[in-house]
Amino acid sequence: MLLLLVVVLGLVGLGVAVLGSRVPEVVDEIRLPLRHEDIIRQQAKDKDLDPALIAAVIYAESRFRDNQVSSAGAIGLMQITPDTARDIARQSGGSAFVLGDLHTAQVNISYGAWRLRHMLQRFHGSLPIAIAGYNAGPENAQKWSDEAAAEGRSFSIARIPFPETRHYVEKVLAAERDYRRTYPKRLGLD
Repeated sequence: MLLLLVVVLGLVGLGVAVLGSRVPEVVDEIRLPLRHEDIIRQQAKDKDLDPALIAAVIYAESRFRDNQVSSAGAIGLMQITPDTARDIARQSGGSAFVLGDLHTAQVNISYGAWRLRHMLQRFHGSLPIAIAGYNAGPENAQKWSDEAAAEGRSFSIARIPFPETRHYVEKVLAAERDYRRTYPKRLGLD
């Protein structure tokens, strides 16, 4: 046991010696990865979104893995399905949709940011409902919002009937705070 402790401390010491003052940055990058911040900043500006929100959705959807493909066929950083991408291309007046483009960070983040902006507009700026709509579809989020209003109460994350979506909304909101606190410069927040 003592030998194991000595080995671990030696490895930590070696890591600090090699990485120097970058140790906190490396730990942050492992815990809370951030890539493509130039695209995130540009899309946030273009779509009037918080860059920390875009980063948080990417984190929740793919942990910044560009080649992520879900069992439902959602593709890339922001997990856009081909059907959703076709709708976005049509609604946004963009060019013809090409499936392979969803594998590129630029197109995937652009489409995901467009969808986030659309959800926020549809749900009058309510971030929890918009995030639920991004994950479970706008029809489900609208239903939950309408049910809350009919019952004379505010929308509550705790009352989202899909456990996966409830967890997703909580995860995105927590990650948004973490990205804002951890990467203000890289996200252009300061």
